[in-house]
Amino acid sequence: MSVIEPQATEPQLASLLGNLGDLIREARRKVLRAVDTTQVQTCWQIGQHIVEYEQQGARRAGYGKQLLATLASVLTAEFGKGFDSSNLRYMRLFYQAFPICDALRHELSWTHYRALLRVENDHARHWYMNESATQNWSTRALERQISTLYYERLLASRDRLTVKQEATTHIQQLPTSPRDFIRDPVVLEFLGLPNAGSVLETDLEQALINQLQGFLLELGKGFAFIARQQRISTDSKDFYIDLVFYNYLLKCFVIFDIKRGELTHQDVGQMDMYVRMYDDLKRGPEDSPTVGIILCAQRDESVVRYSMLQGHEQLFASKYKLVLPSEEELRAELDRERVMLEQRPINQGH
Repeated sequence: MSVIEPQATEPQLASLLGNLGDLIREARRKVLRAVDTTQVQTCWQIGQHIVEYEQQGARRAGYGKQLLATLASVLTAEFGKGFDSSNLRYMRLFYQAFPICDALRHELSWTHYRALLRVENDHARHWYMNESATQNWSTRALERQISTLYYERLLASRDRLTVKQEATTHIQQLPTSPRDFIRDPVVLEFLGLPNAGSVLETDLEQALINQLQGFLLELGKGFAFIARQQRISTDSKDFYIDLVFYNYLLKCFVIFDIKRGELTHQDVGQMDMYVRMYDDLKRGPEDSPTVGIILCAQRDESVVRYSMLQGHEQLFASKYKLVLPSEEELRAELDRERVMLEQRPINQGH
């Protein structure tokens, strides 16, 4: 059967077909979302029934594996795939992790929630859930953020301002200061580059442009790309800033300087100059102060402590990692930094 295409002389018919196509596609998207929502609710209710059945008596609670195997055998025989012991165990965990059904985000699929069950900390789990829904993360993006300890890295950066802050402090959904989106370390495994020591700054910069979507995902909420190697000029000299973004939530420019090696006080001084110049030459009357971030392969804490980075709310230095560490390695690094901060005298700041 042939498809009749509207003639170029029939723009009204073409417009009608375009509108009908949009309606049909949107309807199909709604059907898929409705299916996902129904599946999530069903999985939650199955988990609820299993938990409540087990809780009716200590003897029943003692043979959970046998119960799940029995349920899996009967349900699979009647309803097919999707009800094996492993999936039923996830449904039970789902109800236990999210005991309030109304608090679930209908934008997320059952696959999203299975990924969220990996997160042990309750605050972190709910933060990932809300962030995944509001930022429209795919399941793959959510899994990546969990495996790179996205929440914990953000919390660690905030803890540099308040070193006695508890690890379970809930991060606000919307950033209210630059520190709300600073991550350290910045994980750039999606670039597919070798270790930091063998990568030129220009190559790293080009790779970030080529994988801009991944970099925006790592940066977080509200970022829009503005320019690469943007020139800012004084009366006698030209300077070039590696990467420039704008954060529309904080209404400020965010400029990046990429350093291949270890952070030096000269790097900090240069970034301070860039931020001051950018405020003077590019910042509009409605814009908040410019934020400068130095991405470096290594960072000496003494440089941070005794430079203008100390206590500064517009200048930051973050280490970048080109190879994805394990969750254990990342967590150990964050724990080491937390111990250092807690041992530092309070009057030394963040």
